[in-house]
Amino acid sequence: MFKISILFLDREFEHDIYELIRAFYPESEINVSYTREEQDAVSGDLRFRVEKQDQNCLIHYDSEERRGVISAEFIQGQSSDALLCCKDPHEIRKENKDKIKYALYQLLVKLTGRTLPWGNLTGIRPAKLAMGMIESGMKNTEAAKEMRERYLVSPQKTALAITIANREREILKDIDYENGYSLYVGIPFCPSICLYCSFSSYPLKQWQDRVDLYLDALVKEIQAVSRMMKAKGRVLDTIYIGGGTPTTLEPEQLKRLFDALEDSFGFDGLAEFTVEAGRPDSITAEKLAMIRNYPVTRISVNPQTMNQETLDIIGRRHTVQETRQAFLLAREQGFDNINMDLIVGLPGEDISMVENTLREIRELAPDSMTVHSLAVKRAARLNIFKDRYQEMTFENNQQIMDLTMKTAYEMGMGPYYLYRQKNMKGNFENVGYAKVDKAGIYNILIMEEKQPIIAVGAGGSSKLVHDRGKRIERVENVKDVWNYITRIDEMIERKRAGIEAWL
Repeated sequence: MFKISILFLDREFEHDIYELIRAFYPESEINVSYTREEQDAVSGDLRFRVEKQDQNCLIHYDSEERRGVISAEFIQGQSSDALLCCKDPHEIRKENKDKIKYALYQLLVKLTGRTLPWGNLTGIRPAKLAMGMIESGMKNTEAAKEMRERYLVSPQKTALAITIANREREILKDIDYENGYSLYVGIPFCPSICLYCSFSSYPLKQWQDRVDLYLDALVKEIQAVSRMMKAKGRVLDTIYIGGGTPTTLEPEQLKRLFDALEDSFGFDGLAEFTVEAGRPDSITAEKLAMIRNYPVTRISVNPQTMNQETLDIIGRRHTVQETRQAFLLAREQGFDNINMDLIVGLPGEDISMVENTLREIRELAPDSMTVHSLAVKRAARLNIFKDRYQEMTFENNQQIMDLTMKTAYEMGMGPYYLYRQKNMKGNFENVGYAKVDKAGIYNILIMEEKQPIIAVGAGGSSKLVHDRGKRIERVENVKDVWNYITRIDEMIERKRAGIEAWL
């Protein structure tokens, strides 16, 4: 395995430098050091040293084939220049970060002989960057030029980001950022845990006897949050029930949850109410009928793939036929806005298998489709037990991404949101496609960080957003279900303190 060693004698932009290097060398072993002695103690086929001298950030590189140094001249916080002194320190830091990433990207292109579709962007929200430019008064052409020249994004991805930013602005035009908020409700149980999953999910079989205890705590938090937000004069715009798999709940448990939401918040005036039904093996006619008793506007039936051999490998304990049946059952129950999630880059899947999945999805004709590029996080079993899966192939490339986009367009869908994750196969992105008036509003709000998102349930991460995303404070719930149940009063108090301080 190719080994890389990075010595950070200056750590100001450690995260950005590390992530960009890893994007070019995704399969390499990367060792980070903070002293010369630490770096000397480890081997490396390619070695970097990051340090600051005067007003310059220097990155030295050394391998058997090449060695040298690149430099980026930084803007300093103190200056006799009157215009510079008026700059926000955060803006100065951002400009310095952009300079070092620009220089480092050029070096990595030279060392590897390849470019990245998203250029030197390592963050997860490229459409947010594009939207910010447009909202600042830039024309589309000017924003596109900035993305290509400053961030070195490919023309294709630039066009995608600009297109999505404009559609997002249109979808959100009636959302009240200042006085509104959204609610995320987490149900952390699943029929089984998928191979690639790193979410706070728990096998239902092991927790079935404690689901009602979880609902006790969840309802208590829902009621408390309602009181807090009403006291602040906030209006609820969207509700998203996710997980895990919300439809692991039995019909009466679903009723209890929906009744608690209705009693606490009311459903009048909601722009969107989503339930992520998710796993086909959790969906029944009785559960769908119960959901239909409430003003739910959007659900998901998520196959991830329509290839049975892949479903078996990744631990999705349902069949392709069950996916078809669950989708058609939802249609029969009257749901007219159904999303389907797909993952490309799954173990063993080549482009012909992706084509098969897309053919099956086209026949079902969902109203929206989200295409995820596989991202394997540290907590996923696929990474924890990687020796067991080392012979599997993981294929994703621009041809596959183009195929998914082409299919979405053929189904009458256009892109409406995107985000990126660490460790994505091919360094690509996740894209949501939707027909007209079928886009997921909550999906855009959580990605673009335009308004507060209050998350209830185990593992919930609330975002308290200020100044349309310029400042964000997080309030975390514990991930462990039993800890959440037994410490629910503490979780409520965390929220109370955060909401009082930041909203």
